[in-house]
Amino acid sequence: MHRDRFYTLSASCPDQVGIIAKVSGFIAEHGGWILESSYHADDVTQQYFMRIEIKASSLPFLLAEFRERFRTAVAEPLKMDWRISDSAVKKRVVILVSKQEHCLYDLLARWQARELDIEIPCVISNHETFRGFVEWHGIPFHHVPVTADNKPAAFAEIRRIFDDVRGDSMVLARYMQILSPELCAAYPNRIINIHHSFLPSFVGAKPYHQAYERGVKLIGATCHYVTSDLDQGPIIEQDVIRIDHSDSPEDMVRYGKDIEKTVLARGLRYHLEDRVLVHGNKTVVFR
Repeated sequence: MHRDRFYTLSASCPDQVGIIAKVSGFIAEHGGWILESSYHADDVTQQYFMRIEIKASSLPFLLAEFRERFRTAVAEPLKMDWRISDSAVKKRVVILVSKQEHCLYDLLARWQARELDIEIPCVISNHETFRGFVEWHGIPFHHVPVTADNKPAAFAEIRRIFDDVRGDSMVLARYMQILSPELCAAYPNRIINIHHSFLPSFVGAKPYHQAYERGVKLIGATCHYVTSDLDQGPIIEQDVIRIDHSDSPEDMVRYGKDIEKTVLARGLRYHLEDRVLVHGNKTVVFR
């Protein structure tokens, strides 16, 4: 990560001649200093993807004017889907958790060590289990019970809290509830889940027990965006670990917790740094 303030441009558009020239030419025309750039052309979909970091102090105008100039001069002519973020503005991440602690503990440790340079305006849980731990960190804790009878009201309350604290992203850190389609639709590509399986295998509950019964030799974890289709959203990051016949389901759960923590942290970091571009149900991830 650069010490100087920078803007990150992430964009995709129909593939065509002159995309890089038009974008870099616009930046150079205004004295912009490109710190990092990544590009990818998809031959199948004929779509072009890019991510560029620009030193903020090298530009003669503020971000709002940069956005407007870029929109009219570059984005509209190229029919771009694009965004520009400012490294000086910390992303606000709301964490949802149930009764398993490992991902929550890991994220808060990384936040406290500033490995994740974010703001955590609150933690929401359907149990009271981690109130003391979360509040010890100085983070507000909201208990929103979820039952078979109150799900619409509970998810509406989660949405209200998220909007009230001006959340940018929502992270399901082993939050063991299936979000409503309305909640998923309200924040497309802004809700991140860690699934304790190497998706698309073993979706739903108890994937390690499913894997044990199947006799797999690799288990893994998947960080993905949440959609209304259970465990089917665009995948951001995955990893695996090798096991053998001597490992019990309990062993696999223990190994899996380590993978889940690291995969969630990596996936969240890619998302926060605008390294993930979604196209359909797939992603381009500029690591």
